[in-house]
Amino acid sequence: MNKLTKEQQEKVISALVEGVSIRSTERMTGIHRDTIMRLGVRTGQHCKDILDREMRNLKSSKIQVDEVWAFVGKKQRHVGLMDNVEEVGDQWIFVALDADSKLIPSFIIGKRTAENASALTDDLASRLTNRVQISSDQLKAYVDAVFMSFGGDVDYGQIVKSFEAEPVGAGRYSPPHVVSVNRHEIIGKPNLKHISTSFVERSNLTMRMQMRRLTRLTNAFSKKLDNLKAAVALHFAYYNFCRIHQSLKTTPAMEAGITNHLWSIRDLLPER
Repeated sequence: MNKLTKEQQEKVISALVEGVSIRSTERMTGIHRDTIMRLGVRTGQHCKDILDREMRNLKSSKIQVDEVWAFVGKKQRHVGLMDNVEEVGDQWIFVALDADSKLIPSFIIGKRTAENASALTDDLASRLTNRVQISSDQLKAYVDAVFMSFGGDVDYGQIVKSFEAEPVGAGRYSPPHVVSVNRHEIIGKPNLKHISTSFVERSNLTMRMQMRRLTRLTNAFSKKLDNLKAAVALHFAYYNFCRIHQSLKTTPAMEAGITNHLWSIRDLLPER
């Protein structure tokens, strides 16, 4: 990896953030897949440091939280007694999104537990400077997590969707139709019309489309948890700083006032 020029590194990372698989990137660039993997992991770890440094003193007013399913090594039903249950099987990407700027200020990767829900809200609280309205689905873990992280200094509401009952057949890949939506005040006085998870759910689709290891109905998946964490950090750094959001006509980081210019792929690369 150290022998790659900056131009070669840019080509590799540009392919990865656009959802190209590692083997396809190997065929496109002529760079060995092991080198591509090492560069992706190292760049992802560097991006995590960038995000931790830059996502500070934020003035978001509306935050939406949600989780995205993934798996590492094998699907949960195949996890055995000899496996490290924390490192393999189902993993969840907990995501917080600013509904106005579309910025992703916080994310946590791990099992779908109350501890990780709290880890997300603790991290989010440490990055905000003002009272915020938070929206989530009906996952119960968020109720205690939001209260413990923010106390009473938050407006929190949940959106509860009811779905049409229909058989789940082998050929059906889309979710069932929503037949009703209810919004509930949980903490403080949230504005009911702003209790929503629509933007973060759309962002979740972007994640699946631009991270090959998350794309459904393919044979791509993460072999190691560290690889998944690096790929997610790389995606969010690119999403926040480099990718022009279609509705904003700018990047989320520029819209949120974190930076005043468009970042390039080279800005995400580690120094050495």
